[in-house]
Amino acid sequence: MKHGKRYIESKQLVDTQKQYDVVEGLELVLNTAKAKFDETVEVSVRLGVDSRHADQQVRGAVVLPHGTGKTVRVLVFAKADKAREALDAGADFVGDEDMVKKIQTENWFGFDVCVATPDMMGVVGRIGRVLGPKGLMPNPKSGTVTMDVAKAVTDIKAGKVEYRVDKTNIVHCPIGKKSFGVEKLQENLTTLMEAIIKAKPAASKGTYIKSLVVSSTMGPGVKFNPLKF
Repeated sequence: MKHGKRYIESKQLVDTQKQYDVVEGLELVLNTAKAKFDETVEVSVRLGVDSRHADQQVRGAVVLPHGTGKTVRVLVFAKADKAREALDAGADFVGDEDMVKKIQTENWFGFDVCVATPDMMGVVGRIGRVLGPKGLMPNPKSGTVTMDVAKAVTDIKAGKVEYRVDKTNIVHCPIGKKSFGVEKLQENLTTLMEAIIKAKPAASKGTYIKSLVVSSTMGPGVKFNPLKF
């Protein structure tokens, strides 16, 4: 893979053999984020689980204290009073059969998160094959299948993020923007790591947090000391 001049210069600032403490590591991530736009800062956590087993899945959601810095568009599948609650809470799109049809016929995906009331899951299930691969299928474990749609929408707008271990046993999750600065990113990172640690499966043995790498959109990865969490 070929890298640009900025990336190569940034890479030289990082000691690849070192596991940085949180503040020092975040300062380095920000110093190596040299793109002209406000880069997203993302965490990659390698866990000591085997995601092939159902009893070792790690999945959940947490509200970051300072949000992600991204404007999130929310679609809610609900009817009657619940639809009105969702709109009042700030949902961008609300509907039922009409939204399913729009996605089916227009291949429309003008939203980032999908919420549904339990009674609507039969309808939403019709488009499960297209929502699922995009990570948009509502799920009770992440709080996106709920009767309290107002709270779900409010939390998502406030900076709620979902985390889920992938096939390589790694959790990838954004914790904010470069413009947040070290203090806000540290608080977001700590909140996320507390949630991931709390979600440790009983079937997981040995070291749970195996490695932790933080990077900006265009910058190199910086290894953090997982024992700090």
